[in-house]
Amino acid sequence: MNFTQRTRGMVKMIAVVLSLALPLMLAISAADARVGGGSNSGSRGGRTFSAPPSTSTAPNAAQPMNRTMTQPGSPGMGTAAAGGAAKGGFFNRPGMGMLGGLAAGFLGAGLLGMLFGGGLFSGLGGMASIFGLILQIGLIIIVVRLAMKWWQRRNAPASAYAGPAPGAGPTAGAGPLASFRSGSGFGLGSGSAPLEIGPSDYEAFERLLGDVQAAWSNEDIAKLHTLASPEMVSYFTQDLQANNARGVVNKVSDVKLQQGDLAEAWREGDTDYASVAMRFGLVDKTIDRASGRLVEGSDQPTEATEVWTFVRPRGANWELSAIQQA
Repeated sequence: MNFTQRTRGMVKMIAVVLSLALPLMLAISAADARVGGGSNSGSRGGRTFSAPPSTSTAPNAAQPMNRTMTQPGSPGMGTAAAGGAAKGGFFNRPGMGMLGGLAAGFLGAGLLGMLFGGGLFSGLGGMASIFGLILQIGLIIIVVRLAMKWWQRRNAPASAYAGPAPGAGPTAGAGPLASFRSGSGFGLGSGSAPLEIGPSDYEAFERLLGDVQAAWSNEDIAKLHTLASPEMVSYFTQDLQANNARGVVNKVSDVKLQQGDLAEAWREGDTDYASVAMRFGLVDKTIDRASGRLVEGSDQPTEATEVWTFVRPRGANWELSAIQQA
C-alpha cells in the first residue's frame, strides 16, 4: 500500500514537471542561432503561402512558413503590432487553432488526469499509471508531428516550386553587386504593375543582410525596428528572450554576401515586395552570457543560403519582412 502511494506521488510530481517543462521546450525549439537560422518566418503579402521560384543561388525549393501572422486566403502582410505576436509558440500559431487545441486538450487531459488520479489505466494502480502517462505523451507527440506535416503539405503547393525566377537575367555590374542577377517581377492580377529592381535596390538588400545580423548580435531591438517589419521584430524578440532564458547570447560576425539573385518582385497596391535568394558566409557562435564560454558554433566561417523577402511601402525604405530556408 505504501509502495503504491509513493509511486502515485512520484507520478504526480513527474506530471507537474512535464506540464511546466513541455511548453518551455516547445518555445525554445523555435529559436535558433543566427537570425532566421532553421526557421521560416514572416509574411510575403498575398504570396505568403506560395514558395518563391527557384534560382541559381537557391535551386532547392524554399520551405513553407512555420511562423506567420498572415491567414490563408487573406491579402496583405499581417504585420500586426509586436504585442500580438507574443502569442507565438506552437499552440497559438495562426491556422493551428483546431490542431493546437486538440494537442492542448490531450496534454491537459493526460497530465491533469494523472495529477488527480485519473488518466489511462487509473484503476490498475501506480505502475499502470506510469505506463498510461508514457502512452499519453507518446500519443501527443504523434498527433503533433502528423499535424505539422499536414500543415506543411497544405501550404506548399507544387506549382510554386517550379521554374526559374521570372525575368532573371545575366550577372549585372561589377564590385559588390556583381553577385546579384538583375531582373524584374510582375505582380499578378489586373491591378498589379511591373516592379523593376535596380542597382540601388540590390545595394539596400545587401546592406540589410549585414545590418540585421549586426543588430541581432547586439540584441538591439530598437535598431531592428528600423530594419524589419513589426512582425519580424516580434519573432526576433521572442528568440532573443529564449536565448536570454538559456543564459546565452548569439554573436554573428563577418557577414559576406557570396552570391544572390532575385526570385521575384511584385506590387500589391501601394506596397512593393522583393524575394531575394542569398548565399552568404558568416561566423556564427553562441556563447555563455556569464562566462563567455563557447556553447555552440565556432570561430570558423560557415555558409548559409536563405531567401529573404523585403517590403517597401510607397515612399519608404526597404525592410525585411520574411526569411525562408532554401
